Amino acid sequence: MSRALRKALVYMTLAGTPALTATLAMAQEATDKTQAANANAADAQLPTVTVSGAAEGKQHLQTQSASGALGSRSVLDTPFSVTSVTADELADKQILKLGDVFYGDASVSDNSGGYSAWASYVTIRGLPADWQNSFRIDGKPFLSYGLTLPYDHFERIDLLKGSSGFMYGFGTPGGLINYVTKKPTDTPVRSVSVGYTSNNIWSEHIDLGGRFGNDQRFGYRLNVTHDQGETFNEGQIRRNAVSLALDARLTRDLTWDFNAIWQNSNSEDQTPSIVTSGLTGSQLPAVISGGNKTLVGGGQHLDTNFQLYQTGLTYRINPDWKANLSYSHSTSKRFRNEGIATLTDAAGNYTDWRSDSREGHVFDQWQAMLEGNARTGFLEHQLVLGASWQKQVNDYSVSQYYQQIGTGNLYTQNTNSHDSSTDLQTYHSGIITQQAVFASDTLKFSDQWSLLAGARYNEFRQDSFSTAGALTSRYDKSALTPTVALMYKPWQNTTIYGSYVESLEQGGTPALGTTNYGQQLNPLKSKQYEFGAKTDHERWSATAALFRIERAAEYTVNNTLVQDGQSNYQGLELGGAFRPTPQWQLGASLMLLDAKYDKGSTYNGNRVAGAPKNMATAQVSYLVPQLSGLKLMADAKYTGNTMLGAANNIELPSYTLFNLGASYTTRIGKYDTTFRAAVNNLLDKRYWQYQYENYIKPGDPRTFSVSAKVDF
Repeated sequence: MSRALRKALVYMTLAGTPALTATLAMAQEATDKTQAANANAADAQLPTVTVSGAAEGKQHLQTQSASGALGSRSVLDTPFSVTSVTADELADKQILKLGDVFYGDASVSDNSGGYSAWASYVTIRGLPADWQNSFRIDGKPFLSYGLTLPYDHFERIDLLKGSSGFMYGFGTPGGLINYVTKKPTDTPVRSVSVGYTSNNIWSEHIDLGGRFGNDQRFGYRLNVTHDQGETFNEGQIRRNAVSLALDARLTRDLTWDFNAIWQNSNSEDQTPSIVTSGLTGSQLPAVISGGNKTLVGGGQHLDTNFQLYQTGLTYRINPDWKANLSYSHSTSKRFRNEGIATLTDAAGNYTDWRSDSREGHVFDQWQAMLEGNARTGFLEHQLVLGASWQKQVNDYSVSQYYQQIGTGNLYTQNTNSHDSSTDLQTYHSGIITQQAVFASDTLKFSDQWSLLAGARYNEFRQDSFSTAGALTSRYDKSALTPTVALMYKPWQNTTIYGSYVESLEQGGTPALGTTNYGQQLNPLKSKQYEFGAKTDHERWSATAALFRIERAAEYTVNNTLVQDGQSNYQGLELGGAFRPTPQWQLGASLMLLDAKYDKGSTYNGNRVAGAPKNMATAQVSYLVPQLSGLKLMADAKYTGNTMLGAANNIELPSYTLFNLGASYTTRIGKYDTTFRAAVNNLLDKRYWQYQYENYIKPGDPRTFSVSAKVDF
């Protein structure tokens, strides 16, 4: 195999773990670009060669990323913490659910379940990701509840911590997750892959892309996946997804783009929710395996349909300025029959409740942006101006089935059953509209000093309706949310920054079983202060961030979700990577967090529910010199103890998980082929996983995945 290919394999090893904060120096990037250009055509098309950019490190600090109202800038020059996970990293890790995506980031704790309605639940810096506003696809909003998206349809997945409210409007201050879809490429893409995941799930994926027409004016990218089989708890999953990206270079300066995603998923016999609000005492039952079918009662299912369509025009006014106009429409629908095991004692006895419902959500958004560079005297400006309009419609069942169907025990087979209702009708429970204008200016005083100043003015209106269609309440508020950041670059590869941002987010939606289920609470305001540093060298890199977040508190009292007082989050994040030799890559990350309730009528001084005190990750990868193309990987994640509720009467113990993986790239005949294998939860650790306030689930058991990808 060629020297260029071997070099590329080394760099792919350096990109193996998302939590680490490494990229290669600019000189090394230039060298690798030259080598890639000189490689022969066959080697250049191997899947481990990154032709489109320089070799990236673990955190991809040189990645150019469009960040909403901040405009286009590299991760290194963004005055907030950012984690980016690439398509190759997703493939190497054999990702099954959202919590796996950010396994290597110590600031993200996993609350997700890949085959259940909890698919999009993660906690970022101790704050739960808001399933209504914390998720974007190419910067466009969609509602993530119950969705496990087709991860192999995305070029990368970015996590922007703390700054989402300013950049994209309403959103939790913990962070925002943006899925970046695969786009048309100048080099043709032709690949097919087949995978297997225990217990017996088979998956197939096709990826086709390229350009055609006069001067290669038109581009396309098509991804199709199918997953079907038996899950680890003997349930069933059937999932089909299609995504299509198109673009057209209408003129030299005007470009049109279109992107669509469609996914339909049906799962049966998923693990039910486990609620602890009725538990006597503070002792949890002994942990059961996440692969145990004893909890599953008959009739449970989760059927979802997701569609997103977006289109836009981008006009290059001149070399310094561009304008963009875009529109997006997304729908998320759920039909679910969900079991809720409400624990009554530490012996594992529970009352078995069943919820049967239909729910749906629609997002529409228009957005116009103008971005460019200007100079006034000695000052250089990077300017972003924009306006947006957004409408969200939430539909819930007119008559929802929610009743106790029996009792049970965690350690004996659940024999209770309830078939789904077929006549469930929905109504517009709430309509939320947002209108916003935003602007930011990054003033560059010198090669070392720059100042970011920006603001978003948002008009927010939330209407709630009865099942008969009558308006029952209206919340109407306008707010100005500013951000400011001072950045200092002592060297070209190092940024030191201090930032402040304010944010608004939608109030919580009470969970099933609460007295105010389905009622949207009022928006919350938050503030974040952050001081950090990012540095990028040829063989090592590091990031650090000190942060404080002040947010209005939400928690459950007497089975009712309320807003009371304030929750404060103070923390330290550290990350680093070291490449002692071309074969070895080492890395780790750490978060220390102090999260407390304050200024409320109750629970002052208590730890915030769901916020671990500390978390840590470690990763290692090794390129085997005796067999070119073979990479071995191992990683571990420690999650500290967590309080299950605001009352702090139940504590979830800490736990540590280990994963192993391997990939092998070779040529079979004339086809470039990549084999991958991964074992998650290597030691089959049993643990209670925090999902939501007063909700737990047994952690996923050991799973084994293999796949083969052929480029043709």
